[in-house]
Amino acid sequence: MKLLIVNGPNLNLIGTREIQIYGNVTFEAYFDSLKSQTSHELEFLESNVEGELINFLQQTDADGIILNAGGYTHTSVALRDCIAAINTPVIEVHISNIASRERFRHESLLSPVCKGCIFGFGLDGYLLAIRAFEM
Repeated sequence: MKLLIVNGPNLNLIGTREIQIYGNVTFEAYFDSLKSQTSHELEFLESNVEGELINFLQQTDADGIILNAGGYTHTSVALRDCIAAINTPVIEVHISNIASRERFRHESLLSPVCKGCIFGFGLDGYLLAIRAFEM
């Protein structure tokens, strides 16, 4: 199975940004570890640009998408429309528990059009999403 992991804005700063929330391991280091924990083909893309994220989702030939849209989770109708329009299943992942953070983070525009959602398990949420695709 081929899985595409897509990270949105500011997630390129994992490992240095708000360490108490996101930890001190870079996503690149975590991704190397993640690849060793699965036999699936994994691809990783990151962008701070909403349109680029939409292009990634629309153009992939992956069997599934693991998406951490960062702040766009709460604001992007365009990203929601994209997920609803594509045939590739999407699992929404967030490193932190968005329901326990600031009030404006409590609503995800993406969750209703995703196959499932994983929040609050740190970087291991990505591994949990891979396991969910195996079910």
